[in-house]
Amino acid sequence: MTVQDIRAFNRFYTNVIGALDYGRHLYAPYTLTEARVLYELAHSADTDAADLRADLALDAGYLSRILNKFEEAGLIERAPSRKDPRRRRVSLTADGRSAAGLLDERARETVDSLLGAVAPGERPRLAEAMRTIRTILGDAHTPDGAGEVVLREPHPGDLGWIVQRNAALYAAEYGWNTDYEGLVARIVADYAEDHDPHLERVWIAERAGRPMGCVMCVRDDAPGTARLRLLLVEPEARGLGIGDRLVTAVIGFARGVGYRDLVLWTNDVLSAARRIYQRHGFVLAAERPHRSFGKDLVGQDWRLDLHGTGR
Repeated sequence: MTVQDIRAFNRFYTNVIGALDYGRHLYAPYTLTEARVLYELAHSADTDAADLRADLALDAGYLSRILNKFEEAGLIERAPSRKDPRRRRVSLTADGRSAAGLLDERARETVDSLLGAVAPGERPRLAEAMRTIRTILGDAHTPDGAGEVVLREPHPGDLGWIVQRNAALYAAEYGWNTDYEGLVARIVADYAEDHDPHLERVWIAERAGRPMGCVMCVRDDAPGTARLRLLLVEPEARGLGIGDRLVTAVIGFARGVGYRDLVLWTNDVLSAARRIYQRHGFVLAAERPHRSFGKDLVGQDWRLDLHGTGR
């Protein structure tokens, strides 16, 4: 990612939404900034000039001139603030609400026209990409609860996501080659084609509508034994306790359906995951060097006695 990448995107997006195309009369007779002020006033039950200045990052003098213009045109009225008598509350008049409604209708028509050129199947992907940009760049106006992490069952497409993200992350962080992607693809395909929903399960950790992690619990070849597989947490979501929650979910499920032991295989380079397993009572059962995924690694087998004292 470079400065030029961002500037190129900004130019592209500005052209797409027509934000500066006054020939289309999207904001007429107002400027873009004036339209933004009207929008904020229309969608805020109680605001004052200081709030508007902070929310829109506007110069105090510039905003004051806009508000004076709106007041002279009968679009707003000002009164003492309920929150702070030293401030002036700003609210739309009936004419102001009408003007804001007209601008909102034009904006909706513009967006409807834009979406009309997007295939219905591509619209969820477009929405997710927009959420991603807002989340990464720290949008303070994301909906309440947007940061909450939930664990859920996989939706259509999530199993493919597990394969893709495992392959991409391990290649980026450890330099593993496509042999690892092949292994993950086989694990996921075996689950998708033949699994017992009473004894096997997949969890997706979701935040703000996006998958942020995953784990699987499947039957092992040994009787009474379950296997934890493919624990993954996205880099941007690490430090939120998602890995712990996913492992806790597997342990609780495995205990609940009657497994005696829970086992897993990992590699010693995956230190963060290993610490999670140790916190939950897993014990290292064996380790051996091997050459896999284009690297020299040390594989490790870990085991948890589900009837013991581990969490």
